[in-house]
Amino acid sequence: MDALSETLRVVRLVGAIFIHGRFTAPWCYQSPPADAAAPLLEPGAERVIIFHLITEGECFVEMGGAAPVQLAAGDVVVFPTGDAHRMSSAPGVPPATGGARLDEVLARRPRLLAYGGGGATTRLVCGYLACDARLARMLLAGLPPLVRVSLRGSAAGVWLESSVHYALAEARSPRPGGAGVLAKLAELLFIEVLRLHMNDHAEGQTGWLAGVRDRIVGSALNELHKRPAHAWTLEELARAAGTSRSVLAERFQHLVGTSPMQYLTQWRMLLAANLLCRSSAPLTQIAEDVGYQTDTAFSRAFRREYGAPPATWRKSRAGQAFAA
Repeated sequence: MDALSETLRVVRLVGAIFIHGRFTAPWCYQSPPADAAAPLLEPGAERVIIFHLITEGECFVEMGGAAPVQLAAGDVVVFPTGDAHRMSSAPGVPPATGGARLDEVLARRPRLLAYGGGGATTRLVCGYLACDARLARMLLAGLPPLVRVSLRGSAAGVWLESSVHYALAEARSPRPGGAGVLAKLAELLFIEVLRLHMNDHAEGQTGWLAGVRDRIVGSALNELHKRPAHAWTLEELARAAGTSRSVLAERFQHLVGTSPMQYLTQWRMLLAANLLCRSSAPLTQIAEDVGYQTDTAFSRAFRREYGAPPATWRKSRAGQAFAA
């Protein structure tokens, strides 16, 4: 199993689609910073990543002082750094005023929003993915503030877009389970965006996703994720990746931004945090599962990463709606 698949398998992600919009020109929808929306979208989540899927028509997205970006049906736009932004029928259109507050909008999901001046129609859905802040930093490192891909460039994307249409209709029906289907589709949609971006923008990029795609670094990441508890050395890892220690160290540092052994420690701690939140396993078992022979060594490493011993950190997370 590759590093991306293994990461998504073992670390909890929570997704949802919370707005289904039908807008007629002229119109403008203002999206707040992700940090401001997080407590309302997913209480307890350390990080929320917002995305929009255009299902009909076209529109523009504006963010800060950057040039407006035009979007068409089938496009998905993601904001890895959580910036506030505007979706509109044309650049410069002011946002609607006097509408419902965000907490009122989120009282029922997905909330249907419909307004505008009666011109050309644009339909879009707004969704989010919530996850541990460290996982977000790892997955999204090196990405620009705005990522745009077209789902209509892949068979999986076309299937996802059709599935979202179906699930939105189901969510409005009296049959149970519609919201759950939408939640899973939001997660799948986000994963497909990452995969499409990796394929379309590989050259010259750095970050974890670029490392996954690189032949040498990707091989090393696959090995580390396959056997995180193994007592890896740089020499053994380089041999498994089919290269020398110096080449692996240099390429890994350039793409991922850290050394292979430092990355292994970070990944082990992310796995440990996930186990502490999602299981009742004793600390000795968790320590062994992530590659530590003694509780003392494990506690020391965990405290360096999370600022508290594992037992204390686990207690502080008990009962929260969202855990790493």
